[in-house]
Amino acid sequence: QVQLVESGGGLVQAGGSLRLSCAASGRTFSSYAMGWFRQAPGKEREFVAAISWSGSITYYANSVKDRFTISRDNAKNTVFLQMNSLKPEDTAVYYCAASLQSPAVQSRVYDYWGQGTQVTVSS
Repeated sequence: QVQLVESGGGLVQAGGSLRLSCAASGRTFSSYAMGWFRQAPGKEREFVAAISWSGSITYYANSVKDRFTISRDNAKNTVFLQMNSLKPEDTAVYYCAASLQSPAVQSRVYDYWGQGTQVTVSS
């Protein structure tokens, strides 16, 4: 069992930056691939970024590539999402998720989800 708690969301102007954190409980955090997803009002949840258990493999959605960076600290049971050059279209609730499978863009492979943190980007 893994419990995930996101933090770091907030209100930022376009062009600004935020760093999201996702703290995981349990001693097996390093066994999980981790992902970030987001859901905007009236839209389906979409993939943002994913990272392998070791941190050596990362994936990004095209819409955030070169602006967002996913990383993890297994010693601290935490995964991060550094978001730069934020745009109003990045406004959404951001969720982290954990998977015992390889990092993936499909939400169905993730076993555990956090409650989400709101990110609002004003124009």
